[in-house]
Amino acid sequence: MTDMGAPAHVSVLLREAVEALAVRADGCYVDCTFGRGGHSREILARLGGTGRLVALDRDPEAIAAGAAIRDARLTLVHAPFGRLVEVLDAAGVGKVDGILLDLGVSSPQLDTPERGMSFRFDAPLDMRMDTTQGETAADFLARAEQREIERVVRDYGEERFAHAIAKAVVAARCEYRISTTGQLAALVEKAVRTREPGQHPATRCFQALRIHVNRELEELSLVLPQCMDRLASGGRLAVISFHSLEDRIVKRFMRDQSEPPKLPTRLPVRAADMAPPGLRRIGKPIFPADAEVAANPRARSAVLRVVERL
Repeated sequence: MTDMGAPAHVSVLLREAVEALAVRADGCYVDCTFGRGGHSREILARLGGTGRLVALDRDPEAIAAGAAIRDARLTLVHAPFGRLVEVLDAAGVGKVDGILLDLGVSSPQLDTPERGMSFRFDAPLDMRMDTTQGETAADFLARAEQREIERVVRDYGEERFAHAIAKAVVAARCEYRISTTGQLAALVEKAVRTREPGQHPATRCFQALRIHVNRELEELSLVLPQCMDRLASGGRLAVISFHSLEDRIVKRFMRDQSEPPKLPTRLPVRAADMAPPGLRRIGKPIFPADAEVAANPRARSAVLRVVERL
């Protein structure tokens, strides 16, 4: 008997992402970012009795929430998606028919003050998706040199005031440990002279620290080649991105793997002798409809890209 449970939040591009996978009743699929199980529930609803779903999440709270789905076809694993091949091997799974990546931070992570991912609450400055291990944002700010803090805020937050923010952090920590979101937000607010209308001055800084603490871009760069390796012929990879840094990595990977290799100059090599591309792009990028953005403003920056294994 299957008990699907009740989803705790609304998954972005839910229908579009699962339809892009072209789920077969007897297929094997992977949800690399289980979250609260919105996409996983929809995939399970389309699978038959012999189908299988492997779902991963690095957040122990997501894994605990997944216990509500009592379904023998689901294997739920506490792991970052950068360990995809290791997880599949341990589950006895070889090639799969589809893989879904829903990148970024989930609503429960943002809306739980204790996670320290939002400046809307004054809470411990944690920011880890996996609260069982790793360095917190407060730990990083306490030990990093000014130039490293500046690099993180500039590169991952695309913040033009990164130097001023890093300088303010280093000056402040001589007097006290920056241990709460409220302390950091107040520091950044003083260091950032101007900001886009409607955007809090600390928005980019908080994004940058979260990406750094969780190695989000590194994990993404690790998992994409693993996805390609494990997709069966005709299998699909669907990726939902929420900001330009991760979307750039996804777009570049899909482009490079779906175009013929460039012929070496001045060498007698024919195009027919070159290895064919491993992927083909499916349709154009998909964005949330106006109705979805109106119902869930966090969906406004989402983009879905899909490729198929050749």
